[in-house]
Amino acid sequence: MRIKNREEINKNILAAAIIEFSQHGYIGASTKAIAERAGLTKSQLHYYIGSKNSLYQKVLGMLFDAWGNLADFSVQGNLSPSKIISNYIEMKLNFAFKHKELSRIFTVEIISGGENLLVFWPEAMKLLKTNVKVINGWIEKDQIRALDGRLLLMNIWALTQYYADYALQAEVILEGSLDDLQVQNKVKEELKTSILLGCGLPLE
Repeated sequence: MRIKNREEINKNILAAAIIEFSQHGYIGASTKAIAERAGLTKSQLHYYIGSKNSLYQKVLGMLFDAWGNLADFSVQGNLSPSKIISNYIEMKLNFAFKHKELSRIFTVEIISGGENLLVFWPEAMKLLKTNVKVINGWIEKDQIRALDGRLLLMNIWALTQYYADYALQAEVILEGSLDDLQVQNKVKEELKTSILLGCGLPLE
């Protein structure tokens, strides 16, 4: 039997944790279930993770890092507002399609009161304010209609997150899998069209 190396074991643990936390939340997920899903005993799991809380914080950190890497408008100054927003919508949807379970952990945590998110809010708010400043700059230059940049970003998050949280409903209604590229492209184009036109921007 092949012996797994530490990197592979840690990868399996994270994959198992994402599924368990996505389905049961922090309180409902057990280290026993995570261990079994990862092909380990409970004692072996704790050797690698220390505690359930430290593993949960690591998973949340992965999610916030991934979202943050998609979102900095300030480094895209050479692109038009339409292109920046369009690219962001596409990247957020791609993440929702590909990482449904990881995305859902945020929703489950919010519903549970969001206590474990406190450490992540400062950096997330810093990025939000950076992007709102960029949006306000567009407004001042008449490149986009006057709007509340915070609401624009929240609306994008809500509309893209739907395809992670409510993937089953979306697939029933669309009569197709969200893994199907044709279905994905249809969702992307419709969502980009709705948001860009709502902002008074030309379609990219």
